[in-house]
Amino acid sequence: MAKRKISTKNIIFIIIIALLVIPQTRQQIQIALHTVMAKMSPKVEQEDDLEQVSSYNWQLQDLEGNSFQLDQAKGKVTLVNMWATWCPPCIAEMPSLQALYNDYKDKIEFVLVSNEEEKVIKAFFKEKNYNLKTYSPLTEAPETFNVKSIPRTFLLDRDGNIIIDESGAANWNSETVRNTIDELLKI
Repeated sequence: MAKRKISTKNIIFIIIIALLVIPQTRQQIQIALHTVMAKMSPKVEQEDDLEQVSSYNWQLQDLEGNSFQLDQAKGKVTLVNMWATWCPPCIAEMPSLQALYNDYKDKIEFVLVSNEEEKVIKAFFKEKNYNLKTYSPLTEAPETFNVKSIPRTFLLDRDGNIIIDESGAANWNSETVRNTIDELLKI
């Protein structure tokens, strides 16, 4: 009887390892795992722990070729997100970013930044039916936004204080995020 349980466990283990090794299934499994993890709201920073944006000096270009200088976001509540189409946690959190964007695009500045080619991003957005405002960097990112891993998202208040600094997938359409943005818009 014990041998049968061990054999079943070994078979399941081998199947899981095989699925993670096969490129076609690996990304889907990773996205599924990150989607579960992305159900959590990002943590809002404590008021006495707030850091400020080091600089707004960052030249970007949107998918239509229009230039955007990050300093145009000064004085606005701003969400800055670094992401990529190949990144499972980025893909996992994208639906919550789209839902937040749908409701707040006229109230706050959304600055999603990817180093990928425009055609790759456009194809990804078309496939997923996203219409988020996305940019490519034209100059080096200021220290604050020079990140080592993605996704990385910052929610800034009007004064450039970092209210949320989240690494990894998160639920950007959560009640916590919405309440935080609503409070920042009142100020």
